[in-house]
This record gives sequence, C-alpha cells and structure tokens, in this order.
Amino acid sequence: MKRLLPLAALLALSLAGPARAGLFDDPEARRQIGEIRQEVQGQRERLEASSRGQLELANQNELLRAEVAKLRGQLEVLLYEMESIKQRQRDFYVDLDNRLRPLEANPVASAPPADPAAESRDYETALGLLKESKYKEALSGFEQFIKQHPGSSFLPGAHFWAGNAALQAKEVASAVNYFNAVLSNWPDDAVAPDAMLGLANSQQAMGDAKSSQDTLKKVVERFPTSSAAQVARQRLGVRP
Repeated sequence: MKRLLPLAALLALSLAGPARAGLFDDPEARRQIGEIRQEVQGQRERLEASSRGQLELANQNELLRAEVAKLRGQLEVLLYEMESIKQRQRDFYVDLDNRLRPLEANPVASAPPADPAAESRDYETALGLLKESKYKEALSGFEQFIKQHPGSSFLPGAHFWAGNAALQAKEVASAVNYFNAVLSNWPDDAVAPDAMLGLANSQQAMGDAKSSQDTLKKVVERFPTSSAAQVARQRLGVRP
C-alpha cells in the first residue's frame, strides 16, 4: 500500500513546475489532493452552518426575552388581582352589611340595595377583558361599571384598572385622570401605591420625565414598604 503524501509535500510538488508535474499523473496523488479539497470544503460548509445556527439562536433568544417580559407583566396583573379580590370581598361584606341595616330598620322608606351579583359580574367581566389584552374594551367596561355602581366598594379598584387599561390603550390623559381619582378619593386604599406608580408611568409616557421622577419619589416616601415603592426605587436607582 502506498503511503499518503504529506499536505506540505503535495503543495511543494505543485509549485515545483513541469519537472515534477509527472508525479501528479499518479492516481494515488490525485486521490489525496481530491480528499484534501473535500476536507477543506467540508470545513467551510460546517463553519457556515455554525454561523447560521448562532444567528438563529440569537434571534430565538431575543424572541424568548420578549415573551418572558410579556408573561411577567401578565403575572403581575394576576397576582395583584388575586390580592385585590380578597380585599374587595372583605370590604364587600362590610359594605353589604351597612346597606342592609337601614333596610331592616325602615324597609318601606329605603331604596332597594344594589345587586351584589351584578357588581361582581360586571367587575370580573372588565378584569377579564384586561387580562386578554383587550384594553379599549376593558376601559369601556370599567367606565360602565363606575357609572352603574356609584356606591360600590369596588370603585377604587375600578378606577385603578381603568387607568391601567387607558394607559395600555395609549389614552394617557384618561389614565392620568383615573390614577389621580384613586389618590384623591381613596388615598389609603390598597391600590393607592400602585395608582401612584401608574401615574408616574403615565407622566413618563407623556414625555414629562421630571414629573415622573417626582412621583416615583412620592411613592417611596408615602408607601415605603409597598411593592410599588420597590419598583420606584429601582427606577430611581435608590437602594432600599
């Protein structure tokens, strides 16, 4: 069996001119040169495939980051909603008891109480639209709720979520009004810290960076232990 010629020897022979050209008439030499060319071509193809794979992986990572950010936002809404519903249920029964007491004392003169089932249904419907990212429909749902149930214990939450829906629907001025309504009418409600944070987001969306920064500072000052204050500190670059 003939020994394979080293690559350097083959290249040297290829440059040696006509005097050595006869060696390449050897089928074994031609075979070796063919194998070397195939190997070089194979390495080039593998390198190109690897580069394409890295680019596709980078694109996939970017898409995954965007999806994770979206899911994180939806999770925050759901977690807040759960806590809010628990608080609203407690407030609802207290409010219902307060409404029933006058009726028990004077059932003829008093107006009939609001329908608790309707309040809960309308509120949950609007929240469901917000979770489905149907922001304009959710905003309309909360606005309708506020009109139809002016005495509801869900009003602070209805205004807060209306502000969020308006902000997502790019109706920033309306969002500012709803967040300010929460802070003016229910400054001690559980949604107040997040309403103030929503106000800062709205101001930022309107291009008023200074007012947004000032509002974030107020969140930290007024509600230092809230989750909204934690977010505000991160945006301000302030350590807890």
